[in-house]
Amino acid sequence: PETVRREIETQREQLARAVEDLRKGLGDATDLAGKLRANLPAVAATALGAGFFLAGGIGASMRFLARKGRER
Repeated sequence: PETVRREIETQREQLARAVEDLRKGLGDATDLAGKLRANLPAVAATALGAGFFLAGGIGASMRFLARKGRER
């Protein structure tokens, strides 16, 4: 009986460690803020480019340059 109790206790401790490791791994995998912070320059450049593109920046820039060329 004592051997069985020790084995059960050992299994319980191993299971508790495994669950804790799983929780830690899940927290690291879902840490979006940490991932963004680590890649902030790339994220900022991408956001700036996407905003410029969505705002029609390319077309507006081309029209501006074409207008300047005709005025000269």
